[in-house]
Amino acid sequence: MIIKGQSRAGPAALAKHLGNVDKNEKVSLLETRGTVARDLRGALVEMDAYAAGTRCEKSLYHAALSPEPPHRLTAEQRAEAIDALEDKLGLTGHARLVVLHEKLGREHIHVVWSRIDLDRMKSVSDSHNYRKHEEVARDLERKFGHERVQGAHAEREGVERPDRTPSRAELRQEERTGIKGRDVKEEVTALFRASNGAGAFKAALEEKGYILAKGDKRDFVLVDRAGGIHSLARRIDGIKAAELREYMSPIDRERLPDAARAKEMAEERERKRREAQQDARIEKAYARGDDYVSQTRAALKDHARRQERLNEGTHRHLDDHQRRREAAAEENRKARNAEKSGTRRTDGIEMTEAQRARFERLLKAEKTDRDKERGDRDPDRQREAPGGGRTRSR
Repeated sequence: MIIKGQSRAGPAALAKHLGNVDKNEKVSLLETRGTVARDLRGALVEMDAYAAGTRCEKSLYHAALSPEPPHRLTAEQRAEAIDALEDKLGLTGHARLVVLHEKLGREHIHVVWSRIDLDRMKSVSDSHNYRKHEEVARDLERKFGHERVQGAHAEREGVERPDRTPSRAELRQEERTGIKGRDVKEEVTALFRASNGAGAFKAALEEKGYILAKGDKRDFVLVDRAGGIHSLARRIDGIKAAELREYMSPIDRERLPDAARAKEMAEERERKRREAQQDARIEKAYARGDDYVSQTRAALKDHARRQERLNEGTHRHLDDHQRRREAAAEENRKARNAEKSGTRRTDGIEMTEAQRARFERLLKAEKTDRDKERGDRDPDRQREAPGGGRTRSR
């Protein structure tokens, strides 16, 4: 059994994740305890509100219990596992909810507790939580007769520490981009061992489609072809952060793009690559069609695709133009309101005398145009004759 968990904030985002029916074959809310609300989002928001009288920033503890296939827990075993983990974490009696996810024949049990002790109005410590997870998992495996899963903290017994398992954020990124972290690790490790320096390593990464960037919390990060972000230290096998920092010291970190900019670059590069592939397919269709009809069909498809791309660009341009026009109209409206109220400020900026005079001329000209337009619509107004003078009244 694998148990993962950590303290967190953001009840609305957590509710969206736990209730996601698109990425799970089945989502079941099994239990809500200690809350007035009985729905997923309401219960989480209510539990997060308990921290209003404390200084706790991460008031929720989210844990996931995953039995190793083909094992599936019964209702009694599920309750026993949840209570055992709750007791180990010191959250006994706290408000909680339980959600069951089923995907690809495997069950994941998600439990969220409030960390706030309402009697003392203090948060329960989440220190050494990884070790507590593994201790509970080993006890449950023995109790339920499941095969043992070797952890990294408890009951090592001389066994080499296993590789780090992907976090939930990394798993979601893999689902989104289709690029597995282990594949990136194998490729980057091979490039690292084949390079004779930081410069050669950076060039080799770029040749394979990776972008080296500076991280917010880490020294260096990698952005893959699909825009996924990876810690460089975690994608090189058998190296520590200090060793990597020394190895990469010839690279000026400040000259690298940040992760957000590198992600935009990767996505733009991928978009151009897909367009080039599509163009190549069109050209291949041209070459394959020996007769006039097949070549014409290929040309029409190509024309429709290019026209659609141009239309998308035109729509974006028109939308930007419309937003600028609306913003300008809003500025003019504020200026007229300020002029009518007798104030000399627009949007908090002091107007000079020259600017004020110019506004007055514009407002006067606009009033003259309105009066003229109103007069042109008046049916009783005597019109001017084409050659001068007045038209004869009827």
